[in-house]
Amino acid sequence: MKSTSNRSKAYKVVSMILLFVLAFLFLFPLYWIITGAFKTGQDIYATTPAWFPSEWSMVNFAKLFDRRSEPLFQLGSLAGPIVPGAIRWLVNTVFMAVMAMILTCITAAMAGYALAKKRFIGRALLFSLIVCAMALPKQVILIPLLKEMSALRLYDTLWAVIFPTVGWPFGVFLMKQFSEGIPGEILEAARVDGASEWRTFSTIVLPMVKPGIGALAIFTFINSWNDYFMQLVMLASNSRYTISLGIATMQAETSIDTGLLMAGATLAAVPIIIVFLIFQKYFTQGITMGAVKG
Repeated sequence: MKSTSNRSKAYKVVSMILLFVLAFLFLFPLYWIITGAFKTGQDIYATTPAWFPSEWSMVNFAKLFDRRSEPLFQLGSLAGPIVPGAIRWLVNTVFMAVMAMILTCITAAMAGYALAKKRFIGRALLFSLIVCAMALPKQVILIPLLKEMSALRLYDTLWAVIFPTVGWPFGVFLMKQFSEGIPGEILEAARVDGASEWRTFSTIVLPMVKPGIGALAIFTFINSWNDYFMQLVMLASNSRYTISLGIATMQAETSIDTGLLMAGATLAAVPIIIVFLIFQKYFTQGITMGAVKG
């Protein structure tokens, strides 16, 4: 018994050390970017790396907010207050990522539930096509997507980046796996009680797959936020740029400014951190449940 207890303690110690090392490796780039945003050029380009800013400076953020004034929003002839271009780009990116997250979670939850709990002709074939689509690179369907968005007169709008994300095959696959765990007896009892299909889905199915939706929300938000390639192809106007495109444009106009890039990356990281903290509980539950099912 004592030997088993000692092995258990040693295992816990080794596990904690490995987790600490991994956490450090993952968090260090974020730390370097955030501290770099407050460093002066002398600290950034110093031969010996400066782990802490010798002088906390806001000059990089001043340069970030000093260029290109844009209206905060544009709805037809109605325009919002004039703000720095970086703020407009950040608002565009948040709107794009949040709408993609909401629409993807709704459609994926519905499709996953239907594929898991409904019996209809072609169900297996449809799911097989969705799984195959997960291995299809987005670049392969880029030209058809571009033509479709142009035909719908959505090119150079944020919706041209949002809509291609809504039918994300991975989201449907993930929600189907979670919907498989819903007991059929509960759904049958709801039908016997006279609940409509929508009421069954909204009051029974959605609460039971909430961890999966939380995990999918984080995945979708990050995927949409970081989809630089799609943003680059679908957006052309400066006022509709995302924060990634805007920073890249500013960088292209001047020589390499690492401090400016780090300030932009720090600004872009804040919403992602907030979303992760909000959905962290559901994300952890979703990953745990998925691991148990696997």
